[in-house]
Amino acid sequence: MSSLLSRYAECIFWLARFVERAEDLARILDVNETFSRDARGSQNWLSIVQLNADEKRFFEKHPIATADAVIRFYVTDVENPTSIIAAIRAARENARTLRPLISTEMWVHLNVFYNRLKAIDKVDLAPGTLTRSLAWIKESCQTHTGITEGTFFRDQGWYFYQLGRYIERADQTTRLLDIKYHLLLPKTADVGSPVDASQWSALLRSAAGYHAFRRLHSNGITPARVAGFLLLNHRFPRSVYLCLREIDNYLNELRSRYSLRGGSDACNAVDELHAVLSTKTIDEILGAGLHEFIDLIQCQLSDITNRLAVAFFGVLPTVPDVEAVPPPQ
Repeated sequence: MSSLLSRYAECIFWLARFVERAEDLARILDVNETFSRDARGSQNWLSIVQLNADEKRFFEKHPIATADAVIRFYVTDVENPTSIIAAIRAARENARTLRPLISTEMWVHLNVFYNRLKAIDKVDLAPGTLTRSLAWIKESCQTHTGITEGTFFRDQGWYFYQLGRYIERADQTTRLLDIKYHLLLPKTADVGSPVDASQWSALLRSAAGYHAFRRLHSNGITPARVAGFLLLNHRFPRSVYLCLREIDNYLNELRSRYSLRGGSDACNAVDELHAVLSTKTIDEILGAGLHEFIDLIQCQLSDITNRLAVAFFGVLPTVPDVEAVPPPQ
């Protein structure tokens, strides 16, 4: 990589992932607060802890997964590496390293965003104001994306940013679907009831896909349709299929445009996973086991991340793991 240091490429890749992660988590928390209620009006906050594989870390600090404990753990707990404030802090530190490459607007926005997150208090996370606070976090992440789109120079760094963004988005969609799908599988008596419909609507809203889904399926929401939409739809921006297609496009464009020798292993892994998603139907996936299929995708995404790190970031090969672990800051 002659014109972009591997350290810069790594920072750009993870900057995108951290901001995407923060937005997705804010969206999930907001939807869980607003829509995900059972017949008695209660909510399952433990599912969010499970979605992020944080049970051990969470229960070391909290005896039970109450709304207040989970919200604080994932919004303002600086000691929790999977919290929103930790993600934006990491994005900001990566941006600091990238100051010679990114626009002043990108840096200033992330700096202001992080400082405002540090000022969030209990009142901001109370039931009456939580939705407003989470909406601000989502909008701040989207503002970052807009600023980046409008100001980031279209060189090698741009491609690494997009690779990070779509790998993280695909991973978050699979985690959301894996946990919520099994959590929301209705009892026989609930099938087709208002509670059943509202819960599946909540899953779609968590992925910002409710209105797009309804454009395709105006006659009803079913578990299979929701799973198929989030995994296999060719036009929904957060579907795993579309994310893999974008990863494939950006990686191939990066290698061909800049004559980079590395990355062939990552390309092959992306092609293999994209081929699987292109040939499977949702009925086949559900018949063989949704959890097992999602496990495969998550392991493959982690493997792709490792292969990119080896090819472009100067990282030694590691054993693939389900969770993509960010580099030390």
